[in-house]
Amino acid sequence: MFLHLFIVNKSGGLIHHRALSSRAPQISTNEWLRIGSTFHSLHAIATEASPVKLPGNKNSGADDGIEEIHAEGMTLKCLQTRTGIKFVITAEPNTAAVVDLWQVLREIYILYTDCALKDPFYELEMPIRCELFTQGVENLIKRVESRINHSTGTTSSSSSNMRVVTLR
Repeated sequence: MFLHLFIVNKSGGLIHHRALSSRAPQISTNEWLRIGSTFHSLHAIATEASPVKLPGNKNSGADDGIEEIHAEGMTLKCLQTRTGIKFVITAEPNTAAVVDLWQVLREIYILYTDCALKDPFYELEMPIRCELFTQGVENLIKRVESRINHSTGTTSSSSSNMRVVTLR
């Protein structure tokens, strides 16, 4: 279902990464650092290369750039905040058909603001080392996956019985 979560600060530094499933590919910390900075660079290039700016976007680039990538082996969704932090989640390709990945990213952002930003020991732009945030993300992923399994009536999803699960 879900594979990885990574969070990149406005300077392109990786501030959080974690595998969300045992099926997620094993990636070393150095590779994660490269992935985070490469994604940040590609996002910036896509923002500048875009011929059309999104309507109502007063802050140049805040809503533009890479929002979604579909590949044969995965789906990637990116939520960029107004402060430039990018929340990126990767999932198996069929996941987007049964769950709203945007809503999952928004809930992770809420966890970040409620747990990490309110932690008196957390410094902006630094790696997130907040146990409450980590546990919140873990509980969110478990909750979403249990709803998916409950709504489809099975642990394996087949395309004939897929439904979209929204979070509330």
